[in-house]
Amino acid sequence: MTFADIVAGDTVFLDANAFLFFFSSHPNFGNSADALLRQVEVGQVTGFTSTHVIAEVSHRLMMVEAANAHGWVSGKVKARLKKHPGTLQNLTRFRTAVELILQSKVRVLLTTPPILAASTLISQQCGLLTNDAITVALMQVNGLDKIASEDNEFDRVPGITRYGPV
Repeated sequence: MTFADIVAGDTVFLDANAFLFFFSSHPNFGNSADALLRQVEVGQVTGFTSTHVIAEVSHRLMMVEAANAHGWVSGKVKARLKKHPGTLQNLTRFRTAVELILQSKVRVLLTTPPILAASTLISQQCGLLTNDAITVALMQVNGLDKIASEDNEFDRVPGITRYGPV
């Protein structure tokens, strides 16, 4: 199933990579992410995400922007930013992306302590890393069963249907 298979009236959780494909104009997946987010904006699809997903999007865009701006090797960006925090003052894409998500029609779910507690069990049961387990816990608590994500780890979770970009 792909983003294009999400139809009018559907409700879907948007994972970090759906936003990253959009904001980075990804050569293979950017168009499908753009089309999905447009469906959310016009009200054809109800889109949800969460505070932890937005934080992940912000962090990843910050790393990419810093690497591109300074010609840094991607594996060393975080360490360089820690040594040169003033560099962050010149980065804008990550902040703009967060503002656009928050101003969009995407509904933002809060990551609360009970969600975090539930996610640890989900992590162990389904073999998911922390952020993905938090996403599943949020989806379950909010009655969501569809996710727009490239991450095939969600395919291991019973009751969740994953839609990939292509």
